[in-house]
Amino acid sequence: MPESTPFTSRRGLLFGTAAVGAGVLLAGCTSNESDDEPTANDQPAAADTPGKAVTIGFAGPQADHGWLNAINDNAKSRAKKYSDVTLEITEGSNDTAAQIGQIETLINKKVDVLVILPADGKALTQVGLKAMRAGIPVVNLDRIFNTPQAYRCWIGGDNYGMGLNAGHYIGEQLKDVDDAKVIELAGLDNLELTQQRTKGFDDALKNYPNVKKVARQAAEFTVESGQAKMAQLLQAQPKFNALWNHDDDQGVGALRAIEQAGRDDFLMVGGAGALSAFQAIKQDNGVLKATVLYPPTMAASAIDLARALGQAKGVSGLAEFEIPSSLTLYSAVVDKTNVDQYMPTGFK
Repeated sequence: MPESTPFTSRRGLLFGTAAVGAGVLLAGCTSNESDDEPTANDQPAAADTPGKAVTIGFAGPQADHGWLNAINDNAKSRAKKYSDVTLEITEGSNDTAAQIGQIETLINKKVDVLVILPADGKALTQVGLKAMRAGIPVVNLDRIFNTPQAYRCWIGGDNYGMGLNAGHYIGEQLKDVDDAKVIELAGLDNLELTQQRTKGFDDALKNYPNVKKVARQAAEFTVESGQAKMAQLLQAQPKFNALWNHDDDQGVGALRAIEQAGRDDFLMVGGAGALSAFQAIKQDNGVLKATVLYPPTMAASAIDLARALGQAKGVSGLAEFEIPSSLTLYSAVVDKTNVDQYMPTGFK
């Protein structure tokens, strides 16, 4: 599972109307005496129409998890959308030396831009620096390098925001329940992303004095671990009102344990945005009522950013001439009210 935020390191572009409005406002403020001067919305922005040909090198870890496989799929499908983009994608590896070698091959091929989701951000920082020093801009995807000098732009998810939004959703569902009890099925505890998700969850629950977290177990982002750890939680906690599970892949196992125990007396919120979770939410005949996103569409957005970099353009919808230096994606809550909208983004 991934890690993120500019301060962590593991697991289209959504821009608000404010930036567009700012551009229109600046253009509208140009006086009649300066009609020949460039205005804020005259700058070139990445568009669907073909432009300069760009070769993008894409390097990620081994796709041994549903979310990571979706990262690769999103990158490939987005690149195919553009006739001016050639995507050079590596096989992917969780071995840092192997991934460094794959990236160095892309550097030697002199690709125009690199998109890198490092297996380990700290360990791959030097190869990011090497690419940047070779004049190849790097889009650092999700697991962040140790220094901003190793990338031109970082884009990734919000682990703290996942926990925060999960906590607020559960808190709102339970706000009228006296002495409500919640439990947490976390991911790998040695990952900073897990700690950030738990912190966000705990911070959100502080807004609901009637809600108390009574148990927490750490799983390993796998179906098997989710099932085993959930079984332990169910045995230890005969009565609770809500469960937050950090990851939809391990959630498949958690749901198996819940079904085997014959439990349906609580609501469950998942994490990441797996297709199986969306389908269960839509069917609405079980405990899973919502999931908070950690969108793998960030890989498609990374391709958009890399294309803009390769064509020396900004991003449509923003007034700036350059793409941003960082983009933190929002962890939206998906429940039965909006699941149809997000269904196409669900990963298997």
